[in-house]
Amino acid sequence: MSSLSNYSTIELDKEGFLKNLNDWNKEIANILATNEGIELTEAHWEIIHLLRQFYQEFELSPAMRPLIKYVSQQLGSDKGKSIYLLKLFPGSPAKIASKIAGLPKPDNCL
Repeated sequence: MSSLSNYSTIELDKEGFLKNLNDWNKEIANILATNEGIELTEAHWEIIHLLRQFYQEFELSPAMRPLIKYVSQQLGSDKGKSIYLLKLFPGSPAKIASKIAGLPKPDNCL
């Protein structure tokens, strides 16, 4: 299992989110995903890149409803469904995908 031990300067908050968004890269994303029990595929990366685009556009991490709407607008209604996102990021898709994307935790995610 990979860990962030090779990245001694990278800080995470108590829930495992990056404290500094600029620390994020693909390798860090893979480590964060592994820590969540997820092996990233192209489908995951599609959502991760979309989340990072959303963050650049709106300066916040989307909660589930805005994430579904944004995915639907950008990738089509087949992928803009909670069931699709739950398959990729089980449990709390908006929260887990934001964490892997190196973004802050969405405001209303527990």
